[in-house]
Amino acid sequence: MSDSVKHFEVMKSNLSTEDDDDIVESDIELDNTDVMEPDNDPSQKMGDPSVEVTEEMRDAANMTKLKAVDMISEGKLEDAIGQLTEAIMLNPTSAILYAARAGVYVKLNKPNAAIRDANVALETNPDSAKGYKIRGMARARLGQWEEAANDLHVASKLDYDEEIGMALKKVEPNARRIQEHRRKYERLRKERELKSFERERQRKQAGADREALSGLRDGQVMGIHSASEFETKLNAATRALRLVILYFTATWCGPCRFISPLFTNLASKCTKVVFLKVDIDEARDVATRWNIGSVPTFFFIKNGKEVDKVVGADKSALERKIAQHAGQ
Repeated sequence: MSDSVKHFEVMKSNLSTEDDDDIVESDIELDNTDVMEPDNDPSQKMGDPSVEVTEEMRDAANMTKLKAVDMISEGKLEDAIGQLTEAIMLNPTSAILYAARAGVYVKLNKPNAAIRDANVALETNPDSAKGYKIRGMARARLGQWEEAANDLHVASKLDYDEEIGMALKKVEPNARRIQEHRRKYERLRKERELKSFERERQRKQAGADREALSGLRDGQVMGIHSASEFETKLNAATRALRLVILYFTATWCGPCRFISPLFTNLASKCTKVVFLKVDIDEARDVATRWNIGSVPTFFFIKNGKEVDKVVGADKSALERKIAQHAGQ
């Protein structure tokens, strides 16, 4: 199985584990006309790169290579492999010899053997155009379309020839389809991840809202004794999208004693409004923050911001503003 096919098998497995079943992966339409099963022969004989090559050995290797070229032209490919192997033993530092033998292996439909020789050729000479060309052609035989296209493009830049151009015409459409397929499912996977993230965010938000509501006592006036307690109640009301009425009072205040029963009665009727009560002598930090100059004073708060205010024990104004803001 080629690397490209393995990649999409993994992608398909990942996608199938998601909760959303709306996405159905389509097949990739590839031209696999010349693709073959991989050759699994034992590795061919390789030269020892540490051998010191003399001038005589190099000349002998070149002569042997010429014999191989004649055999290739006569269709004697196995004999040509033998001659090229002999040449490689004589001059194991020649990238040209490995690339030449790789080319014969491609003709013999042995792409893996060709890739092994091309790899050695490229290790010996990273700028071997023939090494890239032959490896690209061999990879195409195995259906490794993207890898083949990469090799052939490099070969084209180093030393273009018509054979490379013809190979690219075959390889590029398949490689392009695979890349488009990958981009499509990477995009879908990202969309799923975003949806999953949003679901988790909403789940956490719902949990936070439930927790916030559990701290709010519907129909009751809640006493505030510190700035931190006030912040907790205000944040809870804001998350629950509740109107907050913040009532500042004092035990020594006569008008406060008059209006307090009404405030409690309104709380019992307006159960979706949060009624908070602050004694300015007990929670001085809260009173200071709100610049309380007189009591009773009522602040109307929505989304954490003051939207209205009533100063004094004005029963009708208090009722009217509660009706106004609670209904919005």
